[in-house]
Amino acid sequence: MLPQELLAQVRRLEIVTGRLVAESFAGDYLSVFKGRGMEFAEVREYAPGDDPRDIDRNVSARAGKPFVRRYVEERELTVVIAVDLSGSQDFGAAGRVKRDAAVEVGALLAFAALQNNDKVGLALFTEGVERFLPPRKGRRHALAVVREILAFQPKRRGTALGAALERLARMLKRRCILVVVSDFRDRGFERALKLCALKHDLVPVLVEDPREAALPAVPAVVEVVDPETGARAALDLRAQAAGAAREEAERRGELARTFRSCGLEPVVVSTDRPTIEPLVAFFRRRAGRRNR
Repeated sequence: MLPQELLAQVRRLEIVTGRLVAESFAGDYLSVFKGRGMEFAEVREYAPGDDPRDIDRNVSARAGKPFVRRYVEERELTVVIAVDLSGSQDFGAAGRVKRDAAVEVGALLAFAALQNNDKVGLALFTEGVERFLPPRKGRRHALAVVREILAFQPKRRGTALGAALERLARMLKRRCILVVVSDFRDRGFERALKLCALKHDLVPVLVEDPREAALPAVPAVVEVVDPETGARAALDLRAQAAGAAREEAERRGELARTFRSCGLEPVVVSTDRPTIEPLVAFFRRRAGRRNR
């Protein structure tokens, strides 16, 4: 895109997503995330009414009587949006590609953080982390986050999700809300995903396209190209559509099991549906569980 086109698109996203945040998103973001960060304040002797889960066993054992750890709420949060820009993100058969959906997710979260005076950072990755914007506050920085997701041209086309997550785990020293936006079309990243989930409040956003789940079973042979490796192959749609659908269903089942083993609930975003709806539904489910 030319600079003028890029600026115009960023401005349109600011207007549209900013309105969506104000109308239906900010309250859910606030109820789920605000005040989740807790900073240690002191240890004091246990008093009736204190939560037994706050008892510090080491101090209590040394003192011979129960002591509890006290915390203060951290009002300022840090949100880091990690976006997969590998070749598969350029696929889309529903009028927009998966990268378009990732841009919208990033814009919604960046402007929600801006509205709540939180810091927002960005990591763009393929076979590793190619671009990192440290978390900062302010409208200018939020716009820079959106602009980078829109315009950044990655050097590589492949995906190494495990390596990217391990790098982020080392880079992010303090606990944050880490939102990973990807189609998760990779293997061997389970350990890194679990590590990030232990260190941070990890929210996986799974971006899908309906054509990935079901090919058209029509009498045609088409040439397909792997967007990450460039490999080409002939595909007989009538003969191979059913097998491809089974393989994709198995892959999605395996991915769902991976998320469950890490204690994660993914937000599933599809290119053929509005992006904000699954985000709002996810936050409301989390808010409901937190309130209970």
